[in-house]
Amino acid sequence: MTHRRASAGDRPAGPRDRGASDTGDAAHSESRPGTDSIARLVASPPDLPVRAGFASVREALASRGVVVVQAPPGTGKTTLIPPLVASVVSGKVIVTQPRRIAARAAARRLAGLVGEEVGVSVGYSVRGDSKVSAATRIEVVTTGVLVRRLQRDPELAGVSAVILDECHERHLDADLALALLVDVRENLRPDLVLVAMSATLEAERTAALLGEAEQSGDVALTGDAAPSSDAASPADSAPPSGAETPRGGPAPVVAIPSVLFEIETHWTPSPGPRTDARGVTYPFLDHVAATVRQALAAHDGDVLVFVPGVGEASGVISRLGRIDADVLPLHGRLPAREQDRALTPGARRRVIVSTAVAESSLTVPGVRIVVDAGFSREPRTDHRRGLAGLVTVSVSQSSAEQRAGRAGREGPGVVYRLWNEHDHPRLAPHPTPEILTADLTSFALDLALWGTPDGEGLALLDAPPATALASAHATLVGLGALDESYRITPRGRQIAAIATDPRLARALLDAEAVVGPERAAEVVALMSDDVRAPGGDLGAALRTLRRGGPGSGAWTEQVRRLRQSAGRAADRRPHKGGQDGKPTEARESSGRPSAALDARSSGATNRSALSDDLATGFVVGLAHPERIARRRPGASRYLMVSGTGAALPPGSPLAGYEWLAIADADRGAGRADAMIRSAAPIDEDHALEAAIAWLNEDDSVEWAGGRVVAERTTHLGAIELMRAKIADPNPERVLAAVVAGLAAEGVSMLRWTDAARALRERLDFLHRTLGAPWPDVSDDALSADPAAWLGPELGRIRGARDVARIDVLAALRRLLPWPEAARLDELAPERITVPSGSNVRVDYGPAQPVLAVRLQETFGWAQAPRLAGGKAPVLLHLLSPAGRPAAVTADLASFWEQGYPQVRAELRGRYPKHAWPIDPSTEPPARPRGRRP
Repeated sequence: MTHRRASAGDRPAGPRDRGASDTGDAAHSESRPGTDSIARLVASPPDLPVRAGFASVREALASRGVVVVQAPPGTGKTTLIPPLVASVVSGKVIVTQPRRIAARAAARRLAGLVGEEVGVSVGYSVRGDSKVSAATRIEVVTTGVLVRRLQRDPELAGVSAVILDECHERHLDADLALALLVDVRENLRPDLVLVAMSATLEAERTAALLGEAEQSGDVALTGDAAPSSDAASPADSAPPSGAETPRGGPAPVVAIPSVLFEIETHWTPSPGPRTDARGVTYPFLDHVAATVRQALAAHDGDVLVFVPGVGEASGVISRLGRIDADVLPLHGRLPAREQDRALTPGARRRVIVSTAVAESSLTVPGVRIVVDAGFSREPRTDHRRGLAGLVTVSVSQSSAEQRAGRAGREGPGVVYRLWNEHDHPRLAPHPTPEILTADLTSFALDLALWGTPDGEGLALLDAPPATALASAHATLVGLGALDESYRITPRGRQIAAIATDPRLARALLDAEAVVGPERAAEVVALMSDDVRAPGGDLGAALRTLRRGGPGSGAWTEQVRRLRQSAGRAADRRPHKGGQDGKPTEARESSGRPSAALDARSSGATNRSALSDDLATGFVVGLAHPERIARRRPGASRYLMVSGTGAALPPGSPLAGYEWLAIADADRGAGRADAMIRSAAPIDEDHALEAAIAWLNEDDSVEWAGGRVVAERTTHLGAIELMRAKIADPNPERVLAAVVAGLAAEGVSMLRWTDAARALRERLDFLHRTLGAPWPDVSDDALSADPAAWLGPELGRIRGARDVARIDVLAALRRLLPWPEAARLDELAPERITVPSGSNVRVDYGPAQPVLAVRLQETFGWAQAPRLAGGKAPVLLHLLSPAGRPAAVTADLASFWEQGYPQVRAELRGRYPKHAWPIDPSTEPPARPRGRRP
């Protein structure tokens, strides 16, 4: 593997900073509390399909210390693999689950099987809740908890094995935990046992990564657990300590076949559209509820309904109304008590309306009917517009199979799929990995904290997209969490110590001084739970929770946890943050606004008495300064600091506020503006304080409307705050503006005198006839580099009148090549003396030089003159005595011989007073008596 570039001083000592630990496990011979109860369970396990793989798992652990268990939901892998592993290692076994509800449920089920309360042999630790003791041998945790534990203690002291469950779901935390554990095993704990469990056939990819963590020593297995009658004995599968074992290649994969009962599939597509620009349609929710009633009437057993989100779950429950069954929601926002109720069979039939939490990581007993709406929620991030959130997408084929499998665990079942059968093969085979679509800010902070800001050398199943990682790095640098080399800063360690999104952690830390620690924690807890308030009014949602509304219990606990985390982080503050949340030294190096605006923006911190609405807006603005928005013309359209347009939903109570701080917005296909899902009002002073890093002044000097316009614009990102004229603009910028104007409008904008126009035509003739060094004076050439010929006059231009004062003739003379310029009048004379003695102006047109002269003045000329050293004949326009063209010729000799007789015959009768000799060569030329044309 490639070694990290970060030094040990950038983070707590990690796998590549320490030698292999000899203290990671307790002494192998020491008896651990809980061992007897777990050994009894392994010796006589429940009759679950995973028992068939016990021997293979033992053999893989003994030979390699790593194994991938591939088993569909319902086979018992989450229930029996952890005690099996615990029976052959001496230390603690950590088991990960992707969700808190799954972690608690798994711990309860396993504790029940060993005949104990949760927290004895089997415990759990999730965000804000933990039940463990000194006797705990198996601890079920969320992947996020494991990642934070690894960051604090990469050795995982006292832990002998880690089991990563539900790897196939490809959550960001799970991918990162797998990569960090491979790193730990490779560089620090070769004795650490790793087990990955997946419900899909993509297990081979995980096996390949685990195989990279090749052990450099023997895995310490106790081998003292008594097997059941149909499980392999430890003596049969585990070699003695020190025996030669095969190494290299992918980790072993133990596949457990599915033993589901027969499942009958009904395809019941909705008669109308399932989604529109706002998401799942109301008519489709009606169809979901109608299908549930149909299924209840036609089949026995409990019903498990899959919908994409909490809002849809509430919508279906309200539409079901009063039916002969208990209707229960199941999702991650519910208090633990209500989650337990949905997972526990009751006296009556149940209809459990669930999000994806019940897809693969939970056991929901009693279910014989599944109604699948066919949608899931996946993270998506628009890095260009700075919008991230969950979007509703069609379910993948593998997820649809897992959902259907919930109906066939306890007997024959039925699944109602609410989409067309012919659309099913077109569904994605597997869910999109979060690392490819999600916002990577927290992920990038974890990488930096680990010492690998770009993830180099880590065994990630998929590399993070470069654009997404660059956006995350930029965000973290803006927060002061990373330096310009993307290394973790002291402030970054503060932020990382708070188990929430880094932007929310920044808001929690920096809002305390303005709104108080309690209100700061309340608003951050509100945002971290992704609350969707009616009309998008986040302040109203806050007041509802304070009054004990739905979800207030979990929110209150989150507020308590955030206050504790913020207090611990505050104790370690190495400096005072600036108004923008950056370290003082970072802010000093950035561009600053004018003194007047700086004072205006800093004044907000002196006000401590803020309403709840403004306090909410200020905290939201600190978390997402790029989403602070100002109202456009119209009551409900806004422009964000990031430049993205946004609109409030119809009837929102926030309509009309001049400034909003937007917590959540999404931009659907075909919509010009993002739809605001939750926001709070904020005044301009606090908007400037929260987003001061986006406050800038720009001086612009441009050519517009025929004049130089010099202005100073102050803006907050894309939002213009003020505009003023610059009295004395920079001369170089004025010159650049005029040059740009010339390039756009052409040299016709200059005042061309007859003399300047004539000189230009002569130069153009010589350039076309002789080429270099005679200059190109075409419009394109003069517009391309006006500074080369207009010279110092440009710097004095301020408007159209100044342009009119430019001496174009003098400017053109600067283009004359020297010494060739001395021959200008010889090669391209302005006038030609004709035989009569008159000096006649030459017209240097686009084709060839033209001399318009009365015919009588050319008597005695044998040939037409030639210019440019004889290379270009002059085209003679021979005029009648009245000044009208009588003939055109460049070959005068031929004209006298052939053309003149005809002209003479036509004109001498009309002009008898003028000479019309038979032989013009012998007739003296005649000067006109009056004005010569």
